[in-house]
Amino acid sequence: MDEEIKATILYHLRRKKILGGVHTHFDTIKKGFPGHLGKDTTKMAKELIKKGWLLTKSTSYGLQISLNKAKLSEIDVFIEKVLDFKF
Repeated sequence: MDEEIKATILYHLRRKKILGGVHTHFDTIKKGFPGHLGKDTTKMAKELIKKGWLLTKSTSYGLQISLNKAKLSEIDVFIEKVLDFKF
C-alpha cells in the first residue's frame, strides 16, 4: 500500500508537470486520497523528499514541492512498475 501511495503522489505531480521551477503547496498531495489516508500520504511524501525524488522550497506561506528533474527517469520507472502504467 505504501508503494502505491508514493507512486500515486509522483504520478499526480508528473501528470500536472510540477517539476523544475514549478512548485505546488505540500498539502495538495492529499487531494484525491481518502481522508483516512491523510497521515499516511504525508508520511510517504516525506520519505520521497528524503529519497531526493521531491524537492522542497520554503516560502513565507508554507512548504512548496516539485519533482526532481534530475531523477525523472527513476521516477518514471517506479511509477510504471508500481502502477503498471506506461508513459
